[in-house]
Amino acid sequence: MSQESVLKLQSATKEKIRKFNSFRAREVRPAEFWDVVALTAADESQRAAYELQVRHKVDRKELPRGPHYKVFSDPPGPKIGNGGSTLYALQQLSDIYGKVLESLRVILIHAGGFSQRLPSASALGKIFTAVPLGDPLYQMLELKLALYVDFPSRMKPGVLVTCADDVELYSTAGDESVRFDRPGFTALAHPSSLSVGTTHGVFVLDSDKKPGDTEVENVSCLRFLHKPSIDEMRDGGAVRNRRAGCFSLSDTEFVYTDSTYYVDFDTAKSLLGVLKELGPLHCEVDAYGDFLQALGPSATIDYTANTANVTKEEGGLVAIRQKIFHLLKGTPLSVILLNNSKFYHIGTTSEYLFHLARDVALGTELGLLSSAFSVNANDNSGRCVMHSVLGPACSVGAGSVVEYCRLGAGASVGGGSVVSGCWVAAGLSVPDGVFMHSLCVTRERRVGFVTVVFGVEDDLKRGVDAPSRLAELTLFGVSLPECLSRWGLGEGQLRFSGDAPGCSLWNACLFPVCSDQQSSFSLSLEMLQAALSGCAFIVPKDTTLVSMRESLKCKNLQEMLQFRGGLYEDITRGRRDHHSS
Repeated sequence: MSQESVLKLQSATKEKIRKFNSFRAREVRPAEFWDVVALTAADESQRAAYELQVRHKVDRKELPRGPHYKVFSDPPGPKIGNGGSTLYALQQLSDIYGKVLESLRVILIHAGGFSQRLPSASALGKIFTAVPLGDPLYQMLELKLALYVDFPSRMKPGVLVTCADDVELYSTAGDESVRFDRPGFTALAHPSSLSVGTTHGVFVLDSDKKPGDTEVENVSCLRFLHKPSIDEMRDGGAVRNRRAGCFSLSDTEFVYTDSTYYVDFDTAKSLLGVLKELGPLHCEVDAYGDFLQALGPSATIDYTANTANVTKEEGGLVAIRQKIFHLLKGTPLSVILLNNSKFYHIGTTSEYLFHLARDVALGTELGLLSSAFSVNANDNSGRCVMHSVLGPACSVGAGSVVEYCRLGAGASVGGGSVVSGCWVAAGLSVPDGVFMHSLCVTRERRVGFVTVVFGVEDDLKRGVDAPSRLAELTLFGVSLPECLSRWGLGEGQLRFSGDAPGCSLWNACLFPVCSDQQSSFSLSLEMLQAALSGCAFIVPKDTTLVSMRESLKCKNLQEMLQFRGGLYEDITRGRRDHHSS
């Protein structure tokens, strides 16, 4: 990417953030901002958690006043995917607003799920993941709203659909702007390498309409390919040759990939017709693959039988796809080419660590801080401390992220680690490359604390079908049976929570419940150190052990937010004392 392109991205992003900051805590005028900010949630428990956090953010003047903030949960039963969530959210919006909905500008952010690949976001939600930016500190919700701050005033009433864990940066030149004023679907498109295209949606543009050399172009799309192979991109006519106006890439060949899309309300009615036609959903529907592949004049029904990219193939999926295809067929798909843009995904622990602590490009483009809203945190680059209180002589290693923590004097965090929501006693040392996260739980009417600990590269979703295969699971690079042995536990003592028959790190009951937050962290840290060193550490007799999955089921949200509130007060007081001295 040329230096000129980088500077344009920086300048455009800085202006968007400045504009959003001017909206925070004040009443926004109609058409100046979103009329409705809607989040999706996986279930009623997550919905309640999200609503509570949104209320706190409004009360603390972190969000604009005026918009309606709504949270919609998926119905109980089987997972329905982000496509199913979109349909149910549209139905609930229609139930609430009736005909008035057709005059509103709505942003719908998919935020459901339990973030097994970024477990620090599991309890409170990935849309509430901290970002080292802003004062008060941003979370992903504010960042998404800031980056889209120009959209509401340049769009006809309708719905913008986006995800909670990605970041799109773009610039425009002169009198160019991103406008959502066409019928049907209008999608944002980013120049990407062919290899990136294999993991995203790819747009096939009309080859007779050669794009120009501007930063923003509005074009029609013939069809949409979902996670195609490179051969499929070539055969479908999606591959384009680089030209001077394609600012973002140095590749000779590239494709345009997806991120966010807009739907006008006439088309939204068609989507509601889809839900009425389908009835209750019993399988996962993709808001991108299953909706967008039905659009454009060259769309065919062939994709409906292709389940190669489906994580779990379920009965009825093909029939549902076919109904969606026939109901949406003929709906236009327009594409806004953002030729000077970047797309970042922050949905895994590795991505979180890299983008917040090591990624110079994103840090420069967004203006990320190494120390944000914290006390006694050094502004050393290559690490990230957010919303935390550090005692004297604390240290944080390169490539690590510390968020919502209290560290006692002399405590240290090794390199490449995540420490989230923890109270670390004085002098304790967190090793390199580990993930530690404390949760408050209520079990049998008693409040307790659990600190889960994993290696940052551990695969929490990988499962085996029987306890006899436990050796195939590794924790911190050590086989699970070996870890149990070092803690004085037999394989027969290990319990797996939930009704599902599979065994995974997600549902393995490995983590002790303690009466206070500091003890919880200290005990889990001792277990971690024993597993890594090979030395024995006997877990105290009668200690209750729970899984990450179980901890989420009985999480005590009020206590966790109260801990963050205490940090907030201490940080605010510390900054006030510093400025007055």
